[in-house]
Amino acid sequence: MGRFLLAVFDDPQSTRAWSVGAEGERMLSEMLASMAGDSLRVLHDRRIPRSRANIDHLAVCPTGVVVVDAKRYRNARPTLRVEGGLIRPRVESLIVGGRDRSALVTGMQKQVALVRAALADRPEVPVRGVLCFVDADWPLIGGSFAINDVAVVWPKKLKAMLTEPGPLDEAQLADLQWELHEAFPRARG
Repeated sequence: MGRFLLAVFDDPQSTRAWSVGAEGERMLSEMLASMAGDSLRVLHDRRIPRSRANIDHLAVCPTGVVVVDAKRYRNARPTLRVEGGLIRPRVESLIVGGRDRSALVTGMQKQVALVRAALADRPEVPVRGVLCFVDADWPLIGGSFAINDVAVVWPKKLKAMLTEPGPLDEAQLADLQWELHEAFPRARG
């Protein structure tokens, strides 16, 4: 019965959501590929060992390693909601299009932890997590923020982050890229 319904009706919502997300990942891949060179090394679509999950992008730049998860929520504004503080514990939430999407932050924190573990012999290398929202409704001024050590940005802001000067030289970037390539193999093809 389910196959019949699927054949008659449109794709299920989860399939449409995956397709939209994949398009955002592709758009960001193109931007990162156009920037890549000796001072910015990029690995796309990396498999997390012993998991069905993947890491969208690993960017190795002079300031360290940036784990990037591309998100495409068209015309939805990512915002930081803070509750509590003085009497109650402070709780931060990621809200996108009016819905709580804090699970995205938790997922990114796990990816950052995996990358840090893969680089355990190089504790001096900073590893940061970024949720990059493609086609979101960003304000003209400001808009980016951090939630639980995860930056929430748009593509041009990510580009600025990746081109900041830092302590790592081109040889170190190449070594880090190779280590990450070994730790996180290509997910597809």
